[in-house]
Amino acid sequence: MTFSLPPESFRTLRPEPRGRAPRPWDVATTIVLLVLLPLLALGASYAGVVLAYAAHVCGTQACDAGLMNLGFWIAVIAPWVILLIGVVVAIVRLVRHRLAFWVPLVAIVSMVAVWFIAAALVGAGVSAS
Repeated sequence: MTFSLPPESFRTLRPEPRGRAPRPWDVATTIVLLVLLPLLALGASYAGVVLAYAAHVCGTQACDAGLMNLGFWIAVIAPWVILLIGVVVAIVRLVRHRLAFWVPLVAIVSMVAVWFIAAALVGAGVSAS
């Protein structure tokens, strides 16, 4: 028993999808940024610890300690969470041969933005009366 296809049916068949070729510049850039990312997370956490010194003002005026604590812990912990997410997403994208250099860049911008948000929370806690 033979199963043959008529000649016109070959026009509807699609070729096998080819894998994407790895981009050496993307891999190198991503690895360099991923190596620098923990250093930035460490610096951001240290800068978050420095935010605790804002509590010295609270001896002379009333402060919202809960809001200040929230800002402090966000500034200390969030960079490491962002680091973990950035590393995992970048590695997955590298393995799938997709552009990945932008993932650590987004993580860096996110760390800086989260630190400023946390500093604003600490500042709002200090100025609360």
